[in-house]
Amino acid sequence: MTLLEEEVVGETPRERSIPVLASERLTLRAPRREDEKALAALLQDRRVAVNTSRIPHPYGLDDARQFVESVNKRDGEVTFVVTHGDRLIGGCGLGPSEGAAEIGYWYGVPFWGQGFATEAARAVIDYAFGDLQCETLLAGARVSNPASRRVLEKCGFQWTGVRLCRIRAIQSAAPVDRFRLDRGLWLSLRSWGASRRVA
Repeated sequence: MTLLEEEVVGETPRERSIPVLASERLTLRAPRREDEKALAALLQDRRVAVNTSRIPHPYGLDDARQFVESVNKRDGEVTFVVTHGDRLIGGCGLGPSEGAAEIGYWYGVPFWGQGFATEAARAVIDYAFGDLQCETLLAGARVSNPASRRVLEKCGFQWTGVRLCRIRAIQSAAPVDRFRLDRGLWLSLRSWGASRRVA
């Protein structure tokens, strides 16, 4: 993970407090107002929303505006948009859960199957254990989403069981595989590549 030394004109103080992370192909940074159209375009696809707990469906520009205005304001919350070159391709972040931090992510359908989710997740995991000094990370993946489960397994997460989780897009609960990654295991896996904090 690399720290980028850049400041964006018009950033709020909270946006400036969220680091910019960089991996081999990706940059992770705080969401901005100019991201709203790209967010709405990617998140309007039901296939994305049904694999997350909090993204509604349908998803429009007003939802993206509300997200950008409200994100990264709660204690323990760090949310990034993920960009490849100049193109926004998804999101990844951490939030408080069950006395630990929980990682979550989503990617637009055109960017599935290209290793972006694993690469960005590893950058956020390094940030969580390195900069934030987390001891444990939690995660979940719908049992009907084997690709997300593979991302977590490639990042070293260990399966802990299945439980029902409310899925906003379907307005119902669905079974979710639960995972856990502890600091000790993360330290043994650090050979997965160079991601860095850049700002």
